Amino acid sequence: MKQFTFSDINRQSGEILEAALIEPVALTKRGKEKLVIITAEKYHQLIGNSRAVAYTLEKAPDDIHNELMEGLDAIIDDSDDA
Repeated sequence: MKQFTFSDINRQSGEILEAALIEPVALTKRGKEKLVIITAEKYHQLIGNSRAVAYTLEKAPDDIHNELMEGLDAIIDDSDDA
C-alpha cells in the first residue's frame, strides 16, 4: 500500500487519487496512518452491498429459498449430533 503524508495532498493530489484507483492508499500524519483511500467498489464490498434485497420466505426466488433451507437443515443436523 502506498503512503502519502497529509502535506502531500496539496502537491500530489492527482498522483494520490490515481494510485488509490489501483490500490488502497494510506495518508499519514506525523508518521501514523490516519486515513485510507479506497475505491467505491471496495468500500461497498467491505460494508456489504447497500442494494441488498429482502424477501419473505414464500416470495424468495427458488435458488435463495433452496440455499436457506439447506443452511437450516445443516444447523438442525449439527444440533442433533450434539
